[in-house]
Amino acid sequence: MSVYPRPDTPPAPNPDDSPGVPGFRTWRGVYVFVFVAFVAVVFALTWFSHLFA
Repeated sequence: MSVYPRPDTPPAPNPDDSPGVPGFRTWRGVYVFVFVAFVAVVFALTWFSHLFA
């Protein structure tokens, strides 16, 4: 059992941790975009290889 009370709200994000990338407010958004773009490129390469084979 903890002696300290549990905070009701999570701490506010530090404004210095912003990615500095236009259109993205968090690093999570940047990572999701990069992952989705990677999956889209792999899908497109697979599709084109079947299309032009």
